[in-house]
Amino acid sequence: MGEYSDELYQLLLRNAREGRELKKTIRRLDKELAQLGYSNTELLPRVQLNLDFARANMKSNIYDQAVLEGVATTFPQTEEIIENGRISGMSASDVQKILNLKHAWEFVLDPDVIRYPTDYSILCHVAKLVNEGFYQDGGRIRGVPVLIGGTSYIPPLPIESVVKENLAAILTDSDPAEDKAIRLCLYCMKTQIFLDGNKRAAVIFANHYMISQGAGMIIIPKKEVPEFKKLLVAYYEGKVWEEIMAFMKDRCVMSF
Repeated sequence: MGEYSDELYQLLLRNAREGRELKKTIRRLDKELAQLGYSNTELLPRVQLNLDFARANMKSNIYDQAVLEGVATTFPQTEEIIENGRISGMSASDVQKILNLKHAWEFVLDPDVIRYPTDYSILCHVAKLVNEGFYQDGGRIRGVPVLIGGTSYIPPLPIESVVKENLAAILTDSDPAEDKAIRLCLYCMKTQIFLDGNKRAAVIFANHYMISQGAGMIIIPKKEVPEFKKLLVAYYEGKVWEEIMAFMKDRCVMSF
């Protein structure tokens, strides 16, 4: 520490004082995080396995989601974009969509994010990531009407408080985890909460809940996309709710 001096003494006093202030700040932040639902605890073994399962299948999941969105890509092209961020022979917007899916998946697969409750704030941030580069604030609830191609259904303008209540009602229901996740996914798709990217955000948001519960994943495989779109349009128009639920449970839930 060096020889004693008034300067050294004042330095030690200042460091001790700043140390006490920092400890107070840390205690305050810990309380605020606890109020927000964050818990600095180890993930359950089943949830950790689910995270590993999701990471191992992330490229395949992104490819299937890109196909659902009509992105003209092959799996090798998707893999190249994910690994290197660019590829020739594809439009810039399609490449951006795939990169955005990568960023959104990386977000929900963070252990700290998985610890956080599945709620409206998670959904909005996922939507912001999938819409990056297309809209200035793609994670903000839409305030203008939208049309959905291939259906006569016109979604009403969403109200933030109502959306939060409906999400909470699904999550607090007594249904099994995979049923809740499917309901979350379909509700977000039909409500069209954001200007764009609703199917992409809905699938990743539902997977945040699935993974946090150690229940597997929800992905619409490439081969099931035509049938899923047909059932989705019928669901938009108020038909066959049970049919699309059964379809997704049977063909879109990946367990491990």
